[in-house]
Amino acid sequence: MITLEKVDGATLEAEAEKAGITLPIEQTKVWSGFQADIDGRTPWGNYLIKRDGELVAVISFIDFETHGYHYLRSMHGPAWVAKPTEAEEREVVDAIVDTVKKADKSIAFLRIDTWFADGTEKVLSTVPYDQTVVIDITGGDDEILARMKRRGRRDVRKSLRECPAEVADETDKALADFSEYYDVMVETGQRDGFTPAPMSDYSDMIGALGADHCRVFAARIEDRVVAWSIVTVNGTHAVRYYAGMRNEVMRLHVTDKLLYSECCILGSQGITEYDLMGIGSDFAPSLKGLNEFKCKFTEEITPVAPARDVPIKKVFYKTLQTVQGVRKALR
Repeated sequence: MITLEKVDGATLEAEAEKAGITLPIEQTKVWSGFQADIDGRTPWGNYLIKRDGELVAVISFIDFETHGYHYLRSMHGPAWVAKPTEAEEREVVDAIVDTVKKADKSIAFLRIDTWFADGTEKVLSTVPYDQTVVIDITGGDDEILARMKRRGRRDVRKSLRECPAEVADETDKALADFSEYYDVMVETGQRDGFTPAPMSDYSDMIGALGADHCRVFAARIEDRVVAWSIVTVNGTHAVRYYAGMRNEVMRLHVTDKLLYSECCILGSQGITEYDLMGIGSDFAPSLKGLNEFKCKFTEEITPVAPARDVPIKKVFYKTLQTVQGVRKALR
């Protein structure tokens, strides 16, 4: 029998650690605190998920209010003790739905990450992914390089020989003033066809998570930021959350030097895994443009559970799908 026990964030983290779960940062207390300061988002609850009294997963929810309705988001949740079978996952998802229905009548749907599609719908918004690249950054700089694909090693070595950029952890500088870094993101968006979030979204994230959980690495040429990344850290796991680069340095292998330097610095601090946060696949074809760069840094592709929607108010959710379909047709 599956049961859900509501707990505070500290208890969820302690129980996950005891069970050997490496929590994604989005399942932690510090992330809930960060989300609480964003308009329309409210930490909703943390749960230990047990089968016959034994922990099988944990989950932390944020309530998103948008367009007059509420849904619950759990990024990279549930976090499992061991990957479930389809039947095990279905049983847990059903128990989560029952718990949410009883606790809050306002919730229209859940957006959680599931290995299997049964009982779920494609997300109404955002671009989920089912594969990522996770770099093993243990063993020191030479070992990190040796584990890359041949093309990755070649490009990194070329960047170390020829790229004039200097790379450093600039978390303190970015906390003091993010405008120089944001200017690079604006240029990146114009080149790659997206609109960056407001500057405060990035600076607030760095400030709220703090240097223990969020780092900014930057590459400078003649003291000017030409590329940077925001990296989240929890335990021994790091994730490359955001990155930007100026057009003028695209042929200088700046990003190769930056990413390799990040691997080496993080590895020296006891981080063991560096997740480049999503690549393209048949499930996420729009992300395939990321593959050429990201996939050269490791021989292995890592499967992950993608985000899916689980309708609770099913008739209302069908209406949302219809509205979205009309908008897509008009575009």
